Amino acid sequence: MEKSEGRREAQAAEGDDLRMAPEEMLDLARRASELLVERIETLPGEDAWDGDFQQELEKQLMEAPPEEGRPAAEVLERAARDILPLSLRLDHPRSFAFISCSPTWPGVLADYMAAGYAINQCTWLIASGPSQLELVVIDWFRRWVGYPESAGGLFTSGGSAASLDAFVAAREAAGHPDRASVYMSDQSHSAHIRAARIIGVKPERIRLLPCNARFRLDLEALKRAVAEDRAAGLHPIAVCANAGAVSTGAVDPLGEMADFCEAQGIWLHVDAAYGGFATVTERGKELLAGMERADSIGIDAHKWFFQPYEAGTLLVKDVKTLERAFAVRHDILQDTIWGANHPNISDRGLQLSRSFRALKVWMSVQTFGMAAFRRAISKGMELAGQAEEYVRESPVLEMLAPVSLGVVCFRVNPGDADLGEEALEEVNRTVLARVFWDDKAFVSSTLLKGKFALRFCIINHTTAWDDVRETLEGIERFGKEALGSR
Repeated sequence: MEKSEGRREAQAAEGDDLRMAPEEMLDLARRASELLVERIETLPGEDAWDGDFQQELEKQLMEAPPEEGRPAAEVLERAARDILPLSLRLDHPRSFAFISCSPTWPGVLADYMAAGYAINQCTWLIASGPSQLELVVIDWFRRWVGYPESAGGLFTSGGSAASLDAFVAAREAAGHPDRASVYMSDQSHSAHIRAARIIGVKPERIRLLPCNARFRLDLEALKRAVAEDRAAGLHPIAVCANAGAVSTGAVDPLGEMADFCEAQGIWLHVDAAYGGFATVTERGKELLAGMERADSIGIDAHKWFFQPYEAGTLLVKDVKTLERAFAVRHDILQDTIWGANHPNISDRGLQLSRSFRALKVWMSVQTFGMAAFRRAISKGMELAGQAEEYVRESPVLEMLAPVSLGVVCFRVNPGDADLGEEALEEVNRTVLARVFWDDKAFVSSTLLKGKFALRFCIINHTTAWDDVRETLEGIERFGKEALGSR
């Protein structure tokens, strides 16, 4: 304590209050690493979720900032004790809700290193090494999805930013028409509705089209909607296809949608934020066939490629379509136009100041190799298939959609229950609450054609069959109890 105070006094005299001595920096970094490794090792024995009500957390955390600093080690320990654990532990092997994230350790360290080097990957002049590495990793992705050499893209915060960038490019490619309209499945992510609104498409011109029994977009409905809108004087600028819908994992008929969009001159964007990295496996490449024909693809490495947030990506078949849409001259940045063929990646999307997101992917792949990633992604699909078999054989559970990629949608509905939809929803809501409060696992829900569904998304590389099976067994048990209390 005395040493720390003496160091601060000396630095204050020199006019720098915000530096630490090297020994203190190393001690703090070691302690942070110890806390993280300890958390990773003990995580399977803990619950997948912990949290508290705002009223209680306000009592603990709502305070004025201190005028004088506190020992950094105390601040670190408080964050590790009172703040960070109160969350959904997305990397828990029984975190089956939403779309979880299970980052590799090299990926975590990459973010630490990039922050420590104070990288702003806005232009080539400011960050040439990071910019080149982003081009390298984007080219990996380009090859994996089957795009031509004219393709390119950039890292984004996630699917929301990627879809917005894509819709801007689609609007500009269409000549910025008045009365624009866009089309997507009723299973599409809300991010695409938001992106369409941001670029100026009126809500009534955002067409949410029905799906078939497999929760894939109805191609005939798309054709009718486009024809009707053209007849009414609207200008269709983009169609959004799912390559792993968030509710069901369903993959739309990508090849047929590409045929239609090419014939109609409409930009095709594929939302592969969740499912896209399945393309590095043989099975995944079969399921996602046709994706390579899209004008743009959104794909998130912080989902099924095991990276920390934020590691979204937008790929476009012709990288010049992004540069035409986003490159803007600015006097303060005139010095960054340096040399020939040095791309400024900020000319490809909405961000100027950008963190160095590609490093985590590069470090992870360099450390483990692609074979390990293929096995991890394949494992998720295999576990989802086993879960489907378990549900179909269960006298208590009912499948509500075919398993696609790593998503399993089902509910408690014994064949002899003879309950209406309203009663079944009440039973399954009760089951979901019991899992939330009484089980180690965390499970979410969705609505499928009006039916309340329990939903597993199995993409964590640490998840084993026992994690899936024991959670399903718990749901069966809670289901029987809920039915017995009626």
